[in-house]
Amino acid sequence: MKLLTKKKIAGLASLLVAAVAAIGAWAYFTANGSGSGSATVGTSSTLALHGSTIGTLYPGTTVSISFTVDNPSSGTQRLGTIYLAGVKACTGSGSAWDPSLNSGAGGCSNSGTEQTTCESVDPGNAADANASNFYMADVAENQDLAGNASGVSAANGGTLKLNNLSSSQDSCKNANLYLQLATR
Repeated sequence: MKLLTKKKIAGLASLLVAAVAAIGAWAYFTANGSGSGSATVGTSSTLALHGSTIGTLYPGTTVSISFTVDNPSSGTQRLGTIYLAGVKACTGSGSAWDPSLNSGAGGCSNSGTEQTTCESVDPGNAADANASNFYMADVAENQDLAGNASGVSAANGGTLKLNNLSSSQDSCKNANLYLQLATR
């Protein structure tokens, strides 16, 4: 029996690898495919806006207002323009507007009194007409909020003004204000 040399073993191994590769190259068919899948897309959730002022208003004065925002959605949402949609005014010791009172219609807590004549607002998407008690120019934010974000500071702040009207504004004295903020 002849002994195989290293050269012959290497040559046989090369032939074997080539043969396996050649056979393997013809061992399948190519084919196209088609099919379907499914996915769902969520919808937007209402952003929760919070405003905070420092200082006290008097007729003809302003206070700065800063905003924070909560995004309850699991997806990114865009905060557009914040505007002052309305004001609720309550007087009385420790009284504040509570939107959950009166079956969700809202009211003043702690036996406070709502001061409806102190609740007028000039629209903020126009110049201050000085025709209503309060004015806040619209605040363009145009800021993306990550999903499930809470207490995110808005990029811009605003200015709340108690206009100096030509009529008595005594109903606004010592009023605790509830600012109704919304977005456009």
